[in-house]
Amino acid sequence: MFPNGKMKALTLSYDDGVEQDIKLLEILNRYGIKAAFNLNSGIQTGASRFVKGEITVKRLNISVLPEIYKGHEIAVHTLTHPRLETHDEETVINEIGQDKINLERIFNTKIHGMAYPFGTYNDDVVKLVKKSGLSYARGVKSTYGFDIPDDLLTYQPTIHHNDPSLMKYAEDFINLKPDKPQVFYVWGHSYEFEVDNNWKVIEDFCSLISGKDDIYYATNCQALTGIN
Repeated sequence: MFPNGKMKALTLSYDDGVEQDIKLLEILNRYGIKAAFNLNSGIQTGASRFVKGEITVKRLNISVLPEIYKGHEIAVHTLTHPRLETHDEETVINEIGQDKINLERIFNTKIHGMAYPFGTYNDDVVKLVKKSGLSYARGVKSTYGFDIPDDLLTYQPTIHHNDPSLMKYAEDFINLKPDKPQVFYVWGHSYEFEVDNNWKVIEDFCSLISGKDDIYYATNCQALTGIN
């Protein structure tokens, strides 16, 4: 599946398009690690703010997005971040489809993936995601595994970056000698590093796992679907 016969891929995923993504991207770019950033185009403005702990989190303005996220994947996170399974079909179609349209216009590229707001969905929502033409959609339940499931529209990540076992799984992945494609998928919100005062977590993780000849450093879409 992966270039140059590699059997392992690392990919990251971060939600909500917030100011802390700028510092996260500086770290990722320095280590050559790729991610998908899941954006809510209907509320993607600095006027959209929310409080986490003692931090007021501010979203980025649309005008700066193409330059900031250059070299990484952009994915759907819906227009306004609702719990999709609580809404009618027309609303769900609008939330997913219009976000996709907006992001494709903003970034002048085709959008292939999605992260479910709050990680929640039901069978009806999954059917509408498929109908929208997206190739994968992520939840938030850690699998602590590296297998690629058959159904990419209910994909679950390996681990959240705040999980205390993150570095253990990084070591396990580095030492893994698989005979089939494996994906180490880490997700989170970049504002969590500021709220928890633990930017060192992502710095140490990237330092440990970067620069390995047998790992493909990929976007979500590249790792899960093979689409560049």
